[in-house]
Amino acid sequence: MIIRTDFPYGTTHEDVRIPLPDGVELYARIWRPVTDEPVPALLEYLPYRLTDWTAPRDAQRHPWYAGHGYASVRVDVRGHGCSGGRPGDEYDARELADGVAVVEWLAAQPWCTGSVGMFGISWGGFNSLQIAALAPEPLKAIVTVCSTDDRYDNDVHYMGGSVLAVDMHAWAATMLAFASRPPDPEFVGDDWRARWLDRLEAVEPLVHTWLSHQTRDAYWRHGSVCEDYAAIRAAVLAVGGWHDPYRDTVLRLAEHLPAARVRCLIGPWSHQYPDRGLPPGPAIGFLQETLRWWDHWLKGADNGVMDEPLLRTWISDSHPPATVYDELPGRWVGEKSWPSASVIPVPYVFQGAPVDVASPQHTGLDAGRFFPFGNEADLPPDQREEDAKSACFEFPVGREEPVEILGRPSVTLRLRLDVPYGQVVARLCDVAPDGSSTLVTRGALNLSARRGRDRALPWPVGSYEDVTFELNGIGHAFAPGHRIRLAVSSAYWPWIWPRAGSEAGWTLDPAGSSLTLPVRAGSAADGGIVFEAPEQAEPLGVVFPATLDEPRPERLVVRDVARGTWRLEVDPRYGGTRVFPDGLEYSEDAEEVYEIQDADALSARTSSRWRIRLHRPELGWDARVETRSEIVCDEGGFLTSNEVVCREGDEVVFHRTWERRLPRAAG
Repeated sequence: MIIRTDFPYGTTHEDVRIPLPDGVELYARIWRPVTDEPVPALLEYLPYRLTDWTAPRDAQRHPWYAGHGYASVRVDVRGHGCSGGRPGDEYDARELADGVAVVEWLAAQPWCTGSVGMFGISWGGFNSLQIAALAPEPLKAIVTVCSTDDRYDNDVHYMGGSVLAVDMHAWAATMLAFASRPPDPEFVGDDWRARWLDRLEAVEPLVHTWLSHQTRDAYWRHGSVCEDYAAIRAAVLAVGGWHDPYRDTVLRLAEHLPAARVRCLIGPWSHQYPDRGLPPGPAIGFLQETLRWWDHWLKGADNGVMDEPLLRTWISDSHPPATVYDELPGRWVGEKSWPSASVIPVPYVFQGAPVDVASPQHTGLDAGRFFPFGNEADLPPDQREEDAKSACFEFPVGREEPVEILGRPSVTLRLRLDVPYGQVVARLCDVAPDGSSTLVTRGALNLSARRGRDRALPWPVGSYEDVTFELNGIGHAFAPGHRIRLAVSSAYWPWIWPRAGSEAGWTLDPAGSSLTLPVRAGSAADGGIVFEAPEQAEPLGVVFPATLDEPRPERLVVRDVARGTWRLEVDPRYGGTRVFPDGLEYSEDAEEVYEIQDADALSARTSSRWRIRLHRPELGWDARVETRSEIVCDEGGFLTSNEVVCREGDEVVFHRTWERRLPRAAG
């Protein structure tokens, strides 16, 4: 990493409050170049607290942009951080309308040329796309990283029409804790407590809403830009990582947006900005790449950025299974169009007699983290144990040439069920000569969603039907002498929430079943794709105090042999305890637990606990948040339990519990 201290412009920054039409003010931090000339503005807009939680990340990039001639602006969403108002649902209409108002406010400032760009990762990448679809006139370009165009089928809530247990629960629990954090008196003054209590009165566990919409209805269509790609008028640089769950959005944007104003980039990365150097690498000079984008679209520079291939992507070589890689072997390639003429669908037909598949309910414990962040236990380990619980079909790779794939594989399966409901998970694995099995990509289908995600259709008991679904996109080269393995299971906990009766599994008939791979034959745009080394502005100087406590394992699997119970304990490791240069002591601790019994789908249980403390010794300010969240499911529905306890010092200032029963209509 190159730490940049010398820039074309000197910089300054200030904190301001941006007024909204209804009188609420959003808290903003603006870094600007020292110049008398107006400059374009760049906006990053999300709820994660610019005065503490994202401050280290913000310091890496916003001053860097300011030093290159942009006003770089970080704004907290309404009801979060030091912004006014009350929190709402993610990406609700009010959040997006506020975002449009901020874009227009920035464009109207005397120091702005009137041209605005938006950027962000995850939440900030989501609302960049969604606000671009509302087409405010000043918004000329966006950079959206690790985001989605489809809130139902490519987010943290549902996968293939099934409840995504691992993150439907964990993310709802996280946002309950995050939304309960207080404003900071250092920035909002003495009324912080009144504002905190008012905010807490509006806090509602988001899982109530998410589990109330179990098919792809109007709730999920809101904010899903795939409903109308043509609404996006801004130029879009879409960025993803092959180890990020949202990477398919990049491929869809490459396909559906006009080539004259979209470029796409997919690296080997996890759910992180590509310049941070977190595993897996290699990292790239991402800020430099985005600067070229901004210079072209916001300053009119003829810098060749649109001469790049439509899609630049990383193709990984075969590699042994591991839960973390500093860097993956492979190379950069380019595609001038998408879908690409150099990618041909090649079918691999199954062989053999019909096979009954009734996977143990704990199949999936080696799935890895849904959101890899670059931690040591994020990625899936050797898949041989999972493969043993699945029906496997293998296809040898020739001795001379690799089989290189780019895009979304698909499977067609001929299945028979003896119950009305079931789920199927397909994993594509790279099997080395030593037998090790590396997960390449996967996909899932709730069989009640086989005719569309907007409906739930029971299976005709005792009958065969053919189902087809796609796996997540990937760029991978299977080495000569390896084997391509498709492993198919009827369970995948804790990613997919099982349904009563699904323990029976299903029968798969290889006749009529197949795997189709997007085989790449090479492209004229290959070669010559080079990125600069990563660089950032000076780090913020956050201190992580030493501790004598033994750290918990990131992922710990506990088996109770007598009871047939499996327990996965997860430490998400978002940040831990840190001390900021302004004196704030911020600590957080979280633990997620997922439990299930071998042969009982109704034994599935998730729980999460969060503890957050914000402490300013010089002000005598000590605020604490504790939350507890649990979900179980019986034959009729989901039962959720949530609790929030907030303290100022030792005094409990807020305590609320929620108990809900949400009918299981699908999912």
